[in-house]
Amino acid sequence: MIEKLHITSRIKTIFRSLQYRNYRLFFGGQSISLIGTWMQRITMPWLVYHMTESTVMLGLVSFAGQIPTFILAPFAGVLTDKFNKYNVLLVTQIISMLQAFALAILALSGIIEVWHIVVLSIILGSVNAFDVPTRHSFLIEMVEKKEDLGNAVALNSMMFNGARLIGPSIAGLMLVTTGEGICFLINAISYIFVIISLILMNFPKKGLKEKTDSLLKDLREGWTYTFGFAPIKHLILLLGLVSLMGTSYQVLMPVFARDILEGGSDTYGFLMGSAGLGALVGALFLASRESVIKLGRIIPLAAAGFGIMLVALSFTRFMSLSLVFMLFIGAGLMLHTAASNTILQTITDDDKRGRVMSFYTMAIMGTAPFGSLLAGALAKLIGTPLTIMIGGISCMAGALSFYRKLPELKRKVRPVYVKMGIIPEVATGLQSAVEPVAKSTVINSKN
Repeated sequence: MIEKLHITSRIKTIFRSLQYRNYRLFFGGQSISLIGTWMQRITMPWLVYHMTESTVMLGLVSFAGQIPTFILAPFAGVLTDKFNKYNVLLVTQIISMLQAFALAILALSGIIEVWHIVVLSIILGSVNAFDVPTRHSFLIEMVEKKEDLGNAVALNSMMFNGARLIGPSIAGLMLVTTGEGICFLINAISYIFVIISLILMNFPKKGLKEKTDSLLKDLREGWTYTFGFAPIKHLILLLGLVSLMGTSYQVLMPVFARDILEGGSDTYGFLMGSAGLGALVGALFLASRESVIKLGRIIPLAAAGFGIMLVALSFTRFMSLSLVFMLFIGAGLMLHTAASNTILQTITDDDKRGRVMSFYTMAIMGTAPFGSLLAGALAKLIGTPLTIMIGGISCMAGALSFYRKLPELKRKVRPVYVKMGIIPEVATGLQSAVEPVAKSTVINSKN
């Protein structure tokens, strides 16, 4: 009986952010939509490689889809802080749906060409530049209480990586049975659910913020705030390095599946699905934590573990071992990204949240296009396994540098938590919902 009560209590702890109606609607709609998103993410590079058999083209298409985020994200962050986040998010979801429908029509009609994919990737990348920072900064408005923010971030990661587990697996099977067009069509339809969930939300009527500052002044203020505070700066720098050198392994997975493991689209789907499973387990771990005192240490350890597993993957030629390594690769990357997100969200001033999250978006998505081009070019010169290995070693080096800075970063973040009233709670070891967010912030600041 006691054990049953303990399990029930643990489940309530994991899903406590679902008590908020708006977040519950968002969670449900996004859970469906993200499955379609991952199907498209898996299908697009497979289609490009099937059409061109070129690692360079894989890198180019990925670059085209991500470079707009690098260019536009800082300006998107300024607009996010100025305007109604709900309206911005609704518009980005509608445009993303139309982009997916365009891909589906071109593929199903049999007239799709690589330049179509490049153009539509640029459109989606431009939309994501506004969507991602808005979605992250909108989170605090849905969960209402800042003490539950860390749990909401972890649940978002669970949602994202649950879809990452399901989507690639479905896509891998459907590529064999139905083709790329149906995968794109399912993604387009899935956006309807998140759009409906947004329409059903209720928010108190608030006018737009009256800010007379110029766009460039707001941008400069956001830059100074983000990179003038060491904990935020080093968190974002490590995220950028991992994305640039490590996350680009995903671009090479079609090559790895077909040429190294001698498999097909199903092999590719299962590899990405394994990474999704690992990420889901990692997200569940973060959501279940009642204490986040050591969250700061998790960030460099997760980044280092991610790098080590990439190096291990580069040596294997067996499907079973590759699936195991991909499991840990997914967990390491998710733990690093979600823990960093939690700390950034917690220690950032509300009126600058959009701008900070725009730099977060640049770090995890904006640097990826350069990593994709680099990975594609290196793979052509030295081969896919060695390229993956170099990425893993780079992540390990960045994690070590970050770990050495933890004591200094912790000292610098302490005044922030004293002001927020978090330090006394941490000192007495309270196990309230506030502690996960608060403590996570303290540690991340160490970063």
